[in-house]
Amino acid sequence: MSTPATKPPMIKHFRRLSWFAVALALVVIVFGAFVRLSNAGLSCPDWPTCYGRAAWPTAAGDAADDALTAIRAIEPSKAWREQFHRMIAGALGVLVLSLALIAARRRRLGVVQVAVAAALVAVSIPLYMRAQYVPASLLAGTAELILLVAAWRWSNADLSRIAALTLAVIIFQALLGMWTVTWLLKPIVVMGHLLGGLLTFSLLLWMAWRATDMPIRLAEARWLRTLVIGALAVLAVQIALGGWTSANYAALSCGAGGWLTQDAHGFDFPKCAGYWWPDADFREGFVLWRGIGVDYEGGVLDGRARIAIQLAHRVMAGIVFVYLLALAARLMRTPGMRGWATLLGLLTLAQVSLGIANVKLALPLWVAVMHNAGAVLLLFVLVTLLARLRAPAHE
Repeated sequence: MSTPATKPPMIKHFRRLSWFAVALALVVIVFGAFVRLSNAGLSCPDWPTCYGRAAWPTAAGDAADDALTAIRAIEPSKAWREQFHRMIAGALGVLVLSLALIAARRRRLGVVQVAVAAALVAVSIPLYMRAQYVPASLLAGTAELILLVAAWRWSNADLSRIAALTLAVIIFQALLGMWTVTWLLKPIVVMGHLLGGLLTFSLLLWMAWRATDMPIRLAEARWLRTLVIGALAVLAVQIALGGWTSANYAALSCGAGGWLTQDAHGFDFPKCAGYWWPDADFREGFVLWRGIGVDYEGGVLDGRARIAIQLAHRVMAGIVFVYLLALAARLMRTPGMRGWATLLGLLTLAQVSLGIANVKLALPLWVAVMHNAGAVLLLFVLVTLLARLRAPAHE
């Protein structure tokens, strides 16, 4: 008869800090969607300051660096959104650093490795602000390498591995946020920034559940976990397509009268531009890299390319819809899982409804933001199931 595995000792307050980080990550993602969808993503032309200020300018002539106003005129109503988003993202970074330091305490020189990585990133920021891009990049890259090597060497019994990995992800998220501004909303960067935010949320959620240690013991846990992993895979593809659609301003490319037009019948769904399958340029629509120096605000693609992106997003939405409802039905037949099955099914239906409303109502801001929040909530359910489903303990 085998003995139960010893439960790893959890450091005081780690669990509470993890859940607080999960909640803050949700706020950062949803507010980031609000910033992007309200066209405020380039409202601060510099980084990490905003027109040279630690906060943001409150009037048209309130720039600490007047040279920046030549790049972009000050819009205080938008600038505060972008800079406030950076601030709460920075607060999340501090939380993740705290978690990594706490988790690394049981590893030999663990705290030193995490602290050195954080210090390198801290030094790289003022170097970047002084236009010393090469040394700043080398320092940030070295910090990432330290954390990735630590995550590879450490086990996850005490959550040190996932804590180090989460810190590495959030540092890369900061770089993506910087490139979003300096590379003028480059679509591949905007999409990557969205995926990175959701990956950060997922890692924090996994860590919080494992620190809470509330397993769901089922004999068929292994098979259900496999189905959940499949659900996460198809959802990740759909989220990437959604980010690509948003970054290329293709959400309204299926106007009933043609690209970005609206007639008496409104924006088209389930048809696109009046057709079930209109003429679309998939090759042009999915070019990932177009060089640096182009301002992508408003999009640069023609109608056929944007229609291709919208069609891909719709087809994948159908696949995700069927898979998630099938998973919900499977969970409904599992004793003790009806609550999670119902929640998954309702969220899936709500997410599809919000997607259709985005098209039919011409992308109202609140609907678009709720659509992003819906993706986070679906991730919450799936990652929770993946973290908690376990086989019965052996006696």
